[in-house]
Amino acid sequence: MKIFRTWIMYSSAVLAVMVLFQFCKKDDLPNGGEPKISYVRVTNPASSDSLLVGAAQGKLIAIMGENLGGTAEMWFNDQKASLNPTYITATSIIVNVPSQIPLAITNKLKIVFKGGKVLLYDFQVQISKPAVNNMVSEFVLTGDVATIRGDYFYQPLTVTFTGGGTGTLVSVKDQEIQVRVPASAQPGPITVKTNFGETRSNFFFRDDRNHFIDSDPYEGWWNSSYVITSPGSGDPVSISGNYIRFKKPIAGWSWNELAGGPNTSMPVHSKNIPDAAILKPEDYYLKFEVNTVKPYSSNMLKINVALNAEDNNAYLWKPPVDTKGQWQTIVIPFEEVVASYAVKPTVNPAGYWSRLLFHGAGDLDADISFDNFRVVPKVAK
Repeated sequence: MKIFRTWIMYSSAVLAVMVLFQFCKKDDLPNGGEPKISYVRVTNPASSDSLLVGAAQGKLIAIMGENLGGTAEMWFNDQKASLNPTYITATSIIVNVPSQIPLAITNKLKIVFKGGKVLLYDFQVQISKPAVNNMVSEFVLTGDVATIRGDYFYQPLTVTFTGGGTGTLVSVKDQEIQVRVPASAQPGPITVKTNFGETRSNFFFRDDRNHFIDSDPYEGWWNSSYVITSPGSGDPVSISGNYIRFKKPIAGWSWNELAGGPNTSMPVHSKNIPDAAILKPEDYYLKFEVNTVKPYSSNMLKINVALNAEDNNAYLWKPPVDTKGQWQTIVIPFEEVVASYAVKPTVNPAGYWSRLLFHGAGDLDADISFDNFRVVPKVAK
């Protein structure tokens, strides 16, 4: 009996110590053991003082606070984040903001703990407005389908053309929109709008600026016979008036001029290069449309633009290119073109020399069409 009483007394003492220890442990924890978010910051140690009230999709962030070790789930709006236990401690959680688009926007970060406790914190997922980068072809006929490339194309969305017409959506992917061109579409930028913002393109649809070779009208020294004015059976469709079709086998290093000439032979087109492009070529693109019925697989196209005399060695537009019988816009930084010339362009109010010349290594069974050679600003104003 004495032994039993002693055991009871010992057990009671141990239990009392355990309870007391538990109370002391909880009291010793920060914030009384309650979970707390103090702030959210970037993960770069060099910028640890950069506090965040929101972050973009997919961004890695650090959540700083107290008693966070029991985190079981984390939600941004209605999207669940992927947690790595290695990056969860009592005082911090490192996590990527979910990339998925929320359906219900609460602008709250929610942490669910293992015991079921929930902690809410004001935090905005900064969903990107559309990025409108380019079009497969900037020239598309009314009623045909234009393809726009970019990012953050979150539905519902609209594509509005200069002139006010809204295109009919054919398909929408994360980085591509296909839209049918309305009859009211005019030359100029397009605008893509979603619930998260709108973006006006820097490129122009049906860009009518600064054409130095487009055969509307034909000007120059060479080969008016290459100009297609009324496309027939087997010809590529016309996307912008007349165009050049070069269709014949050529031998390596043979000399094949397609179009162009000195300013005196091109009184209209030769003056279309803006002075600003000569003075600051880094602000401009060389653009043109190309259609390869047969692949451009060898030889070389030499492009002269904005020169005072010919350069027989530059600029080199190199193969391979295969548009599979469809029109496609080619975009080349104009500073690369200017850098290739032996004599750099200078401003000339009387106009400029231009030329398209096939001259290079390799035989080519050529069937390639060109249109709308132009020098245009990289950024729309």
